Amino acid sequence: MTRFDAILLSSFGGPEGQDDVIPFLRNVTAGRGVPDERLEAVAHHYRHFGGVSPINEQNRRLKTALEVELTRRGIDLPVYWGNRNWAPYFADVVAEAAANGHTRLLALVTSAYTSYSGVDQYREDFEKALAANGLAESASIDRIREYFDHPGFVAPLLEGVEDAVSSLVSEGIAPEAIHVLFSTHSIPLTAAQASGPEFGEGGAYVAQHLAVARVIADEAAPGIPWSLVYQSRSGDPRTPWLEPDISDALDDLAAAGQAKAVVIVPFGFVSDHMEVLWDLDNEATEAAKGHGFAVRRVPTSGTHPAFVAGLVDLVEERLNDVPRSARPHLTGLGPWPDHAAVGAHPAVSKSVAPAGF
Repeated sequence: MTRFDAILLSSFGGPEGQDDVIPFLRNVTAGRGVPDERLEAVAHHYRHFGGVSPINEQNRRLKTALEVELTRRGIDLPVYWGNRNWAPYFADVVAEAAANGHTRLLALVTSAYTSYSGVDQYREDFEKALAANGLAESASIDRIREYFDHPGFVAPLLEGVEDAVSSLVSEGIAPEAIHVLFSTHSIPLTAAQASGPEFGEGGAYVAQHLAVARVIADEAAPGIPWSLVYQSRSGDPRTPWLEPDISDALDDLAAAGQAKAVVIVPFGFVSDHMEVLWDLDNEATEAAKGHGFAVRRVPTSGTHPAFVAGLVDLVEERLNDVPRSARPHLTGLGPWPDHAAVGAHPAVSKSVAPAGF
């Protein structure tokens, strides 16, 4: 049985008030030389909600739910919560954990898929947090595997798609007139390819999303057309990013004239944070209604009991060194491999390669 002495719930972070918005966005864009005038273009999304990102409160609720489930199972591990871009910062939380005698942390990262920002950047964050506290030789941070196809993550999405389709059909819309849009964050094409070039165009990032979308569509919306779409792109407009953007996909559906309703599935995200509330509930929903579509937006996994239980399953998977052959997964890509620890245990530089990949 592998020894860990605490859980580190690891997330992106978000502002907690109007005065936090620009400093937070400076953190997010640090090193890119983005002037405050450009940051204000994004800031109005947060200001629309009083300058408060929903992600922090969602993580507080997730932390509480994890603590309840861990206690229910008799797993005596405290849960800390840290962020990349806003308080509580990783360095401060790692310091607090170490002061409490907790130096073998297992990170639950609120990112289900493989990408630089979802994997490598968190590794860098953990390295910096340990180094900032002088703990690189005496503490370590492991992380659970990417859980894009874990039943606990997928079950709430299946439920949501089934409910959305059922609701539209009950209003007299034929199944063949419904189109399911599986939406995730766009990233630069070079970053997508770097996530795993052996998986073909778009790398592991695209392959994982397509595999999960097929599972959900086949079970929850059989026979209903669907597409993988992207949202929330940023940066230099000259840089190629993954497409189609959800707004362009909606335009194309309207031009084709076959769909009467759309189901938007934000399956690239763990919770209903700003890029869901603004980009989907505001902009995409408004665009869809402008085309005359009936719209249903599926909830993210959030604090759904199945998701919380699934995360604790993933903790137990590491605690008990469950072999790969016994790890649950719903696509042919899984189960994704574990990652090497950051810090004192053990010194390995790269993720373990999955067998046969």
